[in-house]
Amino acid sequence: MRLQPVGRPQDWAHLLRIDRPVGYWLLLWPTLWGLLAASHGQPQFRHFVIFVAGVFLMRSAGCVINDFADRSFDPHVERTKDRPIAAGRIAPGAALAGFVLLMLLALLLVMQTSVLVVGLAIVGAFLASLYPFLKRHTHFPQAWLGMAFGWGAVMAWAAERGTVLDAVEPWLLFLANVFWSLCYDTAYALADREDDRRIGVKSTALWFGERAVPAIVMLGAGCLALLAVAAWMHGGFWVWVGWMLAAAYQAFLSYEIIRRGESFGFSFFLRSHWMGLLFVLGLLAEGLFP
Repeated sequence: MRLQPVGRPQDWAHLLRIDRPVGYWLLLWPTLWGLLAASHGQPQFRHFVIFVAGVFLMRSAGCVINDFADRSFDPHVERTKDRPIAAGRIAPGAALAGFVLLMLLALLLVMQTSVLVVGLAIVGAFLASLYPFLKRHTHFPQAWLGMAFGWGAVMAWAAERGTVLDAVEPWLLFLANVFWSLCYDTAYALADREDDRRIGVKSTALWFGERAVPAIVMLGAGCLALLAVAAWMHGGFWVWVGWMLAAAYQAFLSYEIIRRGESFGFSFFLRSHWMGLLFVLGLLAEGLFP
């Protein structure tokens, strides 16, 4: 009986995208939006540790289940053909076991909060687990990604406040992240359009077609508009400073993709997380300089 490959440490590092941390930041910043907004920049230290660690576990788990779901597609795409599962360095069964382990560790973390947050975490786990399979059925898997990533803001708000039914703000942050994810992930998908069309994978980049660049710009503007409403409801000088810096940076990225076209799509994606960080810094400054 032939043993299935379980992979070397470097294969798992590749599978978890440790060498490509941008995905961690794109999940971390909206989670911190919720945590810092709920606490006016002064979250409980244990909540900060739990949610930062949870982000790294959940993003890693998301990478594993994504590559597991795409194991029959990735070998046919130039950018993904060398991923560990696609290349046969990690067996699908071993990857699935790793996914379960990461999810269990994340559950242990969230159990240190409250029953409400545990319940929300179960919803978040469902969102994260189902996302990779949607690209076979809808051109808008990026919207589901936005819900999965934005759910961290709702969970973090619930941890700090004990409820998510007493305010509109966490839901505005959640919706803003849906627009943001649609924006940067459409830019990311531009490079794969021909491969995706050939193998039958769907994406917003394919659906928008020649209107992809204007759509990316408008989706980014929609995210900023929702963050502006959240900032207005939240109040505070530093929050508006953070929003203005984030808006200026997003405007720069939008100008660059309009000027340089689809060839800037991947760079747009790699740089997008700085917008989220700038808004985080505004929320953080509220607690440091009340």
